[in-house]
Amino acid sequence: MKAFQDYYPENLAHCYGCGRLNPHGHQIKTFWDGDETVTRFTPLPHHTAVPGFTYGGLIASLVDCHSTGTAAAAMYRAEGRSMDTLPAFRFVTGSLHVDYLKPTPLAGELELRGRVKEIKGRKVVVETTVLAGGVATARGEVVAVQMPEGFGMPAA
Repeated sequence: MKAFQDYYPENLAHCYGCGRLNPHGHQIKTFWDGDETVTRFTPLPHHTAVPGFTYGGLIASLVDCHSTGTAAAAMYRAEGRSMDTLPAFRFVTGSLHVDYLKPTPLAGELELRGRVKEIKGRKVVVETTVLAGGVATARGEVVAVQMPEGFGMPAA
């Protein structure tokens, strides 16, 4: 099964968090799980904040990219379209809010679970929870805004 990010057009697949064409990035992969979305990510030793715990900026980055990917998939789903149809839906972050509920352990896999709170015009509001060992460690809300056609294309 292909992840949402595997459908991103080549010119929009370089994001540090979710771009499959960025060899230095996180390259997260997001999938539907019923009405929720799920991403799994294992922090590396260089993602350390203090020994044993994950850097909060990484958590925010994961919430951001998981949520914008969820927004794209939700728009396709709302229109009854598959993710390989054109025009492609891609989203950027209009706002990002993260609440850190407790320190996130560095060891082990993190699970991000997203749910769409609202679709209104070109905006999708997504709530994402970060879980470590089944325990919620952070919760974020992203207002994702649909990119206009041609955004990210080289200037003529």
